[in-house]
Amino acid sequence: MKWEDNRRSSNVEDKRSESGMNFGSNQKGSMMMLLPIIKMLIGTKIGRIVLVIGVVAYFMGYNPLALLNLTQTSSATSSKVVNSVKDDKNAQFVSAVLAQTEDIWSEVFKKHGAIYKEPKLVLFRNSVKSGCGFASSQTGPFYCPSDQKVYLDLSFFDELAKRHDAPGDFAQAYVIAHEIGHHVQNITGTINKVHKAKQGVSQIAANALQVKVELQADCYSGIWAHYSKKNFNSLEEGDINEALRAASAIGDDTLQKKGQGYVVPDSFTHGSSKNRMKWFNKGFTTGSLSACNTF
Repeated sequence: MKWEDNRRSSNVEDKRSESGMNFGSNQKGSMMMLLPIIKMLIGTKIGRIVLVIGVVAYFMGYNPLALLNLTQTSSATSSKVVNSVKDDKNAQFVSAVLAQTEDIWSEVFKKHGAIYKEPKLVLFRNSVKSGCGFASSQTGPFYCPSDQKVYLDLSFFDELAKRHDAPGDFAQAYVIAHEIGHHVQNITGTINKVHKAKQGVSQIAANALQVKVELQADCYSGIWAHYSKKNFNSLEEGDINEALRAASAIGDDTLQKKGQGYVVPDSFTHGSSKNRMKWFNKGFTTGSLSACNTF
């Protein structure tokens, strides 16, 4: 995907440098006092570390296990520092893709006599507080209707490539465009309608409604890809295959087979691999909102 020369969005909130432990102001001050002590203890016998940290933490009102977790995650933190150049390049990529979605959806909305309200995209590490509550990086990228923001831990890109075997920048862009698709659903009233429709129905029926929401977001990401090619000439050979491979890799049936060895269609919340690819491709080939009516 060609993106380096594209403009960057001003709607990115970079919270990667903020702690994901969410301590209060007094706790942060106390934590800073504790860090030198912890550093002095690193390298000593494990029993002494447990004893001293545990005692200090107890009298300062902390969970000792939470403090010990700092040492356990130090190697992971170091790894992230080493990869900071790659991380920052990914952040630039996200900003460029977000800018494309802004231009494209503004154009689409204008054609329909409406004004597109741009969302914010929050970059974070480990965990984050959103308008929908606290979330960890294990949640994956998500959109919060309450604050109209997309949340993304850049480590998901590595997970997409290594765990789901869906590498490539266009696969990453597809994921971003999918979450922006949820924003489109939010400001057009779809998410609110589905939320009301889920009330009083069975879990199976609610799951089926949610699948339609996700497939429509896939179709909307296809609309983004359609105009990314048409307006920005961004697509390169193999890009659409990257997106389709990603859509297939995160289909409910594929994930269930990998995780538990069997498939339970009634529990689907995002759609099968086949349907996710189908709806992305429908948006890409048509570039039409009406073609994305999954309801």
